[in-house]
Amino acid sequence: MASELFSEVDKLRTQMLTNVELMADQRVHVVHNDSEVLALIEDIILKIVTSLSKDEAPVLSLPNRSSWVNVRFDSTVGLQMNSETTFTIVKSDSPASITKFAQIVKILSVIYKLIQSNTYATKRDIYYNDTQLFGSQAKVDHIVDDISCLLKVPRRSLHVVTRLCLIKKYLEVVLQRINCICSAFPVSSNIGGIKNIVSSAKFVLIVEKDATFQRLLDDDLCAKLAPCIMITGKGVPDVNSRLMVRKLWDALHVPIFAMVDADPYGTLTCPTCAYCMGFPQAMSFEARSLTVPSVMWLGLLPSDLQRLRVPENALIPLTKKDETKLNSLLKRPYLQNQPDWQKEIELMQQSKSKAEIQALTAIAPDFLSSIYLPNKLRYGGWV
Repeated sequence: MASELFSEVDKLRTQMLTNVELMADQRVHVVHNDSEVLALIEDIILKIVTSLSKDEAPVLSLPNRSSWVNVRFDSTVGLQMNSETTFTIVKSDSPASITKFAQIVKILSVIYKLIQSNTYATKRDIYYNDTQLFGSQAKVDHIVDDISCLLKVPRRSLHVVTRLCLIKKYLEVVLQRINCICSAFPVSSNIGGIKNIVSSAKFVLIVEKDATFQRLLDDDLCAKLAPCIMITGKGVPDVNSRLMVRKLWDALHVPIFAMVDADPYGTLTCPTCAYCMGFPQAMSFEARSLTVPSVMWLGLLPSDLQRLRVPENALIPLTKKDETKLNSLLKRPYLQNQPDWQKEIELMQQSKSKAEIQALTAIAPDFLSSIYLPNKLRYGGWV
């Protein structure tokens, strides 16, 4: 029974394994140690001091992370910043950018001290370091990512984390072997410290929404489709969730499927593309360590809505904003490499409707866990 259930999944894994060595060769990721990051920061500060010594106003050149012009699609990496990119110049003598210049230098000094002392801080901690200078948490978040892109190192190499408490907890149990069978655990902030992942899982299922994730746990999906691994980023996934998925791929090389809403924002802009391609493009500089381009879109597909004849009262009409978003999606460069995704978007346009995963309950309360997912895995139907 189990072999029949996972026959299509096993075929998919065999296809993936033929490309693993090629992908490993092309996805070289340089890991920077603390001394290297310190040297990079020192080089920036030295240039500032040199400019001042010459009575010149220092400037900082930041890669433009938000422009599609600076991004290309790499089938082994996902969205990737071009080697030749445009820059935003932050001047220390310009009223329009002097505050941002000061904010960047301040955060560089905080990061430098964190690395020197081998301690960690959250972006929230950095904001409270000087609330008057930063003005808002969003500015700190943006600048930390700017610095990460400028130095070409992942954010965790800056000793800036999302949830500091989890690192402390992890350090206390670092020697403990954790058995995750039939259990749910929060994703650690120290993904790099997780070693020796061993699993017989046939696949990994990414679930967009926490509510759907909890419902699948209540329906005992892991037992019905055992062995498998489920993970949720609770909407748009944070960096740690994406790192965890990449860690599972590197360790297990099993198919990874994404289960998201069939709408313009759930399918192809945030959740699926964040894991698969490095979306948003502003984070493409870190895609090599965050993405798994082989992630498959399992559902909910717009074509599923028609195939399963989901009742019309469970569907949601597209808004003008939705239609604008779909038109924008079709112009994205990465869709040229995903013709099946493109067809699903066009089908959504034609139907002028969208749906959440919960729409399947209109067919039957347990349709998702008892019929939809088992049949998808048994017969295929992902893109």
